[in-house]
Amino acid sequence: MTATSRPPIWDVAIVGLGPAGRALAHRATALGSAVVSVDPLPRRSWTATYAAWEDELPDWLPRDAVATRTDRPAAWTMRRHTIDRTYCVLNTLMLQSILGDNCGTVIAGRAMDISPTSVRLDDGSTLNANAVVDARGTGDSPDLAQQTAYGVVVDPGTAAHALGGEAAVFMDWRRDNGTSSTDAPSFLYGVPLTRDRFLLEETCLVGRPPLPISELATRLHDRLRARGITVPSHSDVERVRFAVEPPPEAGRSHSSDQVRFGARAGLMHPGTGYSVAASLLYADALARDLRDGSNARLWPWKARAVASLRSIGLRVLLDLGPEHVPEFFGHFFDLPPQLQAAYLSERSNPRGTLSAMGRMFLASSGDIRGVILRSTLRREVR
Repeated sequence: MTATSRPPIWDVAIVGLGPAGRALAHRATALGSAVVSVDPLPRRSWTATYAAWEDELPDWLPRDAVATRTDRPAAWTMRRHTIDRTYCVLNTLMLQSILGDNCGTVIAGRAMDISPTSVRLDDGSTLNANAVVDARGTGDSPDLAQQTAYGVVVDPGTAAHALGGEAAVFMDWRRDNGTSSTDAPSFLYGVPLTRDRFLLEETCLVGRPPLPISELATRLHDRLRARGITVPSHSDVERVRFAVEPPPEAGRSHSSDQVRFGARAGLMHPGTGYSVAASLLYADALARDLRDGSNARLWPWKARAVASLRSIGLRVLLDLGPEHVPEFFGHFFDLPPQLQAAYLSERSNPRGTLSAMGRMFLASSGDIRGVILRSTLRREVR
């Protein structure tokens, strides 16, 4: 649709064109809605590494959106674990191309004011719509728990040496990164990006505040040196910093507010930082809601219950002492695969989420149980 044929009132106006906004625009357009999207830099190429468990991805996503698949990746806590799922790294450029095709009208501009039915842009113009969706991510408030990471891209031989021959390592909490058991923990994440490129990344899972990226860079190079690896100075680098929880207003939404989607709406798992797969999976549900004038599909009571349980899980992670983190994750990776998947991926399965949390509580030491109880009983106000 060209600028000269813009309808006076759009069906859907989307603010923000990251993966969530793009996915919603793509799927809403496929359902026949007249969609307009706004972003300050809509043609900016995505450079982040996006990954997901294969069983989280929607059926409509073409297979070539996945760059690599690893069956049964490893994890290290106090010992080695195998995760009985298939882990995928997405082809970022292909994903952006797929979602950018057949996605309605795109406008380069900044939203200055948003209401449930209008978007005022920085050039003074206004877009009117039956529904406005805010998909601008979590923002960068220091009050929010954040994840940080520093990674380098290496060749397969270097990765095999660093990962002990593993095809991929989801988490490695071992302390060969120059830290002691009393230091704030970080883990090594190692995955294939393509057949000949691997990402080795030191990650602070969550922190308020998180570990600085400079500290993670030091830890990564210390860890790799301890494993006999010196990273070439010309290696590509990835730096990551984002909030793992939505802005406070997302939890106080009213019927008079604009719709939110993606990480902005709380679709990000606060205990992992993953949100792209959930946004891809639930884009169809929200697109149908917007077409039909309801919102029951995206936030049924079961999803709200799981969100509350995940918030407790985040508080536990923030409250755990550094010395308890490997044990805590050891208990998680000892869970049956279906309970691991329930906690990580199933946002409408409160029974499975609660069962996973309960099993971990029973398996934990007294010190960790105390942290879990205090975190559960404490009501956090932000």
